[in-house]
Amino acid sequence: MKRFIPKLLVAAVSFASMEAMAAADLVLLNGKIFTADRTQPKVQALAVGQGKVLQVGTDAQIKALIETATQVIDLQGKTLMPGLVDSHSHAIFGGLEMVSANMADEVVGLDELQKRLRGWREDGKAKHGDVLSIAGMSSVYWAQAEALGQTFNRGEWADIPVVFVGSDHHTAWANNVMLKRAGIDAALLQSLPEAEKDTIGKLANGEPNGFVVDAGWDRVASKMPVPSPADMLSAAKSAVRYNNSLGITAWMDPAANAAPGEAVFALKPTEKSVGVLPAYKALAESGEMSVHVAALLVANPKSVPADLDTLDKVRQQFQGIPNLTLPGVKIFADGVIEFPAQSAAMIDPYSNSHKQGELLIDPQHFGELVSAIDQRGWRVHIHAIGDRAVREALNGIAQAREDRQSGVSHSITHLQMVNPKEFARFKPLGVIASMQLLWASADDYTTEMIKPYVSALAFRYQYPAHSLLKQGATIAGASDWPVSSPNPFNAMAQAITRVGPLGVLNADERLDRETMFYAYTANAARAIGLDRQIGSLTPGKQADFIVLDRDVFSVDDKALHDTQVLQTWFAGRNVYTATQ
Repeated sequence: MKRFIPKLLVAAVSFASMEAMAAADLVLLNGKIFTADRTQPKVQALAVGQGKVLQVGTDAQIKALIETATQVIDLQGKTLMPGLVDSHSHAIFGGLEMVSANMADEVVGLDELQKRLRGWREDGKAKHGDVLSIAGMSSVYWAQAEALGQTFNRGEWADIPVVFVGSDHHTAWANNVMLKRAGIDAALLQSLPEAEKDTIGKLANGEPNGFVVDAGWDRVASKMPVPSPADMLSAAKSAVRYNNSLGITAWMDPAANAAPGEAVFALKPTEKSVGVLPAYKALAESGEMSVHVAALLVANPKSVPADLDTLDKVRQQFQGIPNLTLPGVKIFADGVIEFPAQSAAMIDPYSNSHKQGELLIDPQHFGELVSAIDQRGWRVHIHAIGDRAVREALNGIAQAREDRQSGVSHSITHLQMVNPKEFARFKPLGVIASMQLLWASADDYTTEMIKPYVSALAFRYQYPAHSLLKQGATIAGASDWPVSSPNPFNAMAQAITRVGPLGVLNADERLDRETMFYAYTANAARAIGLDRQIGSLTPGKQADFIVLDRDVFSVDDKALHDTQVLQTWFAGRNVYTATQ
């Protein structure tokens, strides 16, 4: 039987009001609510029904939706925001490191480093099979490669594989036992192709000194024990709990088909290269996946369009999993810039080596690959740290835009060095700047390990967030966890101040607070391809939101840095509450 609805009523009822007519399961009143919806950015109250946002507005408007079964929460003036989104996080790797030996970038003497390794050997945190490893090593150590060898190739360590993994996850140091296992010796160094010669450090006598970067690190990592499926699932659960406690309800995993121990930088994917995807699947099946994960598959930088068929076969294995999407591909355009690695691709050569770093992509054919990715409706997310890598990444995306206007948002991540000629290219090309602005600090990494070796122009525009924003670029928040903390409020405060232990890193590149709030909500949701579902408290979107312990719009920068999340809600369900 067809119901009769008066025409006047039909004309008067909008989509939004239809949403409001639904029953409210949950109502939150008397708050300072930032919606991240530019049409109505700040409101007083929020109504939720069936896991989605029903309506936002004044207390009076939202009280009208309260029914007998509605749960009502008085926010008592507290601040509420959408769930935060991290546009670049290796979260399961982060979960693994949470329970492993980790220096967290602290620099100590080698005697103290030995003492800590002994302690972590005894409690098991450094043990991975028969290998002893410590993560989170500062790049400061790599200039001491020979001294590390004099310590960890002798005595109690002489017959034990020892690996120190850089906090950047591009660099490491391995002792002789581990180097032998990885097949790294003087003969290999002599036989390496020109492009790989700088990926393994060597002594004056031609023997390796233990330092490895990018492809060299791949050789060592591939010989390290791989965590069990149970360990991977445990890491995934830990990652979700930790991120939820920081207010994060979504992230992009930019290397989901690479598992610990797999060669990331020269990865040649097969249908069996499923990486951490089984862990996400198991997490979803356990009912504990209170996050959205946009998982990207790493493609070899020298891939050709036909290789995408292999990645698609991997994608097809993980369709239909709740809260997991596979929206595209991640590609490494270069490495890292800090001395002594210097594998980031630069326009002007490094002053010490007179080399330009390593451009991993082929600029003559990269556009063809990006266009083929774009034609499939997939996103491309490009790691680019050096200014030449950024330029060539933009050139590749430009070819895709010339071939078609697909509307697919692509992104470049890191953007440590960007030539000013590139600033104005982001907006017309629709390229999102996925930036780890926690790194925009004057410290050993950005100053002592970079400034002496790059041009003054390159150094001046390090992490040029404001210059990009001024030219219309969309800034998305990102952490690259476990490279650094995933805490969004730490990163927001750093982007605003750019203050570090060695001063201020280019004050002209500071961002304002509101820009950073959008960077971690609506903009990051767009970067991961979920802006129609999440990223703002717009009626119809999933009700992911957080309650904070302070008014983040009015507190000073230090207080913003120290912001604590009181509650995190995912799809209208409370998934984290801070303990008092």
